[in-house]
Amino acid sequence: MKMQDGGTVDVRPGTDPGRAAPEHRGAYLATGLCLALYAGTLLAWIAYGIAQGDGTVFDFLEGLFNPGASPMSQVLGPYEWSFTVVFAVTAALALAQRRVARSAALLSGTLLLAVSLREAVGLFDAGYRAQYAHDELGGWALATRGLGLVVALVVLAVLLPAVEGRPTDLGASWRRSSRICGVLLLLMGLARLGWTVRALTSSGTDVVHYLRGAVDGSVLGTLDLAASTEFTTIASVITLLVLGVLALRGRHDVRGALLLFAAVELYLTVRTVVWLTVTDFFNRSFETTEGALSMATTAYGLAAMTSVVVLATGRGFGPYGGVLAEGLRTARTGRFQGP
Repeated sequence: MKMQDGGTVDVRPGTDPGRAAPEHRGAYLATGLCLALYAGTLLAWIAYGIAQGDGTVFDFLEGLFNPGASPMSQVLGPYEWSFTVVFAVTAALALAQRRVARSAALLSGTLLLAVSLREAVGLFDAGYRAQYAHDELGGWALATRGLGLVVALVVLAVLLPAVEGRPTDLGASWRRSSRICGVLLLLMGLARLGWTVRALTSSGTDVVHYLRGAVDGSVLGTLDLAASTEFTTIASVITLLVLGVLALRGRHDVRGALLLFAAVELYLTVRTVVWLTVTDFFNRSFETTEGALSMATTAYGLAAMTSVVVLATGRGFGPYGGVLAEGLRTARTGRFQGP
């Protein structure tokens, strides 16, 4: 303790508000190990796809951002690539006992559970089960799905009870950043929902079949570890809307999930922009009103997700940035700065 101007300031080391409480250490450790294991499994599938493909590692790296660059077919898709990085980073944060890892891991576990349950529904189809039996990689694919289910259940089971206390000194800067993120995510979610509804109603798509494809892994008729378009579209809309509401309400523990999902969305949007550029779609998009609106939505998504990532990593966002930074400044200067 140190006295300054009649006040008492705690400048002792170890009072990091961004670190998980000691009683939750086991939960964070289990989460980190499970997510690291699953990230390693996905990396193994990526390495297998590169080894079995016709291209090189450099072709794969270029294909990460340019959909038309890589000639080889991959076992996993861009969603799985991005979440491989997400799982690895979240695992590292959890092993480091960082509180920001909690909401990121909970979101990861929820999405992983949804993917696993979708596959479980598909296994009720006899023909789909037969593909696992006859495909040379069927056993490994099924083991990966099973591991994903176990990881999701463990992460949710150990982290849901590991609730951290709400900081008492959340400032206006944190609330403002959180609400801005919430508005940006809600607008993006509503825009994507609108485009999805339009695509379903204007193209004569069987809505029931589309919705079933989001919850039943056997609908595609092929054994594929990459998530279907139906699942990724609906899951992204729901996630954007839920995170938007939580951020708008000023939930102090949502920062990790915001950062995680916004980074994934930013990567996918950049990938889309690269594809639009190399296919010269930019020059033809403004020929129709729908094309112009689509480009406007893409531009908004790029700006909005960049803003969310910047705001979520900024010092003003919750006890993991602003409070910690202010605490370090207080300890360094030895005096208390009032609000």
